[in-house]
Amino acid sequence: MKRIFQTITYTSLAAVLLTVTGCKKDFNNPTAATSAQVLSTAKGLAGVAVGLQRTYAANVAYGMSDANGLITGETMLLNAGNTSEFQFSNGGTAVDGTNALLGNLWSSAHKVIYDANNVINGAANVADKGYASGLIGYATIYKALSMGCISSFWEKVPDTVGTSNTAFSDRTTGFTRAVAIIDKALSVISANPISTAFLADIPAGVDIVNTLTALKARYALFAGNYATALAAANAVDLSKKSTMNFEAANPNPIYNTVTSTNNVYQPVDSTLGLPAVIAPTLGDKRIPFYTVINPTILPRFRLNGFWIAASTAIPLYLPGEMTLIKAECYARQATPDLVNATAELNKVVTKKPAADPLGVGADLPAVAPVTATEVLTEIYKNRCVELFHSGLKLEDMRRFGRPNTERKRNLFPYPFRERDSNPNTPADPSF
Repeated sequence: MKRIFQTITYTSLAAVLLTVTGCKKDFNNPTAATSAQVLSTAKGLAGVAVGLQRTYAANVAYGMSDANGLITGETMLLNAGNTSEFQFSNGGTAVDGTNALLGNLWSSAHKVIYDANNVINGAANVADKGYASGLIGYATIYKALSMGCISSFWEKVPDTVGTSNTAFSDRTTGFTRAVAIIDKALSVISANPISTAFLADIPAGVDIVNTLTALKARYALFAGNYATALAAANAVDLSKKSTMNFEAANPNPIYNTVTSTNNVYQPVDSTLGLPAVIAPTLGDKRIPFYTVINPTILPRFRLNGFWIAASTAIPLYLPGEMTLIKAECYARQATPDLVNATAELNKVVTKKPAADPLGVGADLPAVAPVTATEVLTEIYKNRCVELFHSGLKLEDMRRFGRPNTERKRNLFPYPFRERDSNPNTPADPSF
């Protein structure tokens, strides 16, 4: 990974670490704290950790939803002048290393990992171990999410960040590494519970332990480690939610760029991009949760749900995702446990919106698939609806063996900025 993080400014922490000793006639900002100063104090590290959420939300999460939605058919392009999105809407070789959104997604995910490493390493020197465990847990959330992003969208993942000429490993290794760093963070938190002082210094909304456990379930599933995924999913408290919260000064990025402008993309229609044979029924209450109808101005279907206002929170995981992970793990056992798989599946199918912490509920009659193939198809369908526009569908399409005709690319090309600086950059996948 190209070393693009040597100059790091943490201007939001200047007031905390202001150390002006005089006025020199040069071009340095005397009020800006150096990275060494920032990373040497608990408060400074907390400020960097908080910055991870902003970078992840505005660049990584936004980019995943944008690219994934258009490539998998969840959304449709509204303006061909949006060059990156125009490439996604065409798919295939039209998506190349010049794609600006993919370049930003790649570099932003690695920046989050790099900054998270600084927080995690710096936390080792914090005297208050409860505060340190909070730093490690919070930073690990965004590090794992960014590692999961790279592993979901690219065939190979860099072994290191912040160094030139890094080698690459298979993307499954990326998911395994994400699980390993989560385990380490959970172990630290178990030994030293997170202090209330740390929780007071980070944005409200994030349930650190529940989120780490949920992400462990997600990435263990993606790595094919079903026993670990099932155990982790069972350990998540489904009565709780964990969200990235927003405000006027830091708005919901999808609302800010997409919903409010109606100039980038919108949902295709009530199918949410699924083929007719497995499209959701019109009685599925998740359709009006995720979409809203504009009766007068095209396009008719618009984004709703987690992207409807500047202050709308975006979940870091959904409780329904955990239930569907359980169902899938049971169905993918060497001897499929279809009874338990169907039971978990129907918890999502029959769930009423009021019973879900985030208000996501299908409220449909129970289903009765017979074979393992039928169960897995129902799980895939419900993942696509329950987790609409979460950036996870492309990974699901590959994992469930959906035909290539249902998507416009399988994996993404590497940004030219990476290829130009690192001779170890792998060849681009053909599709």
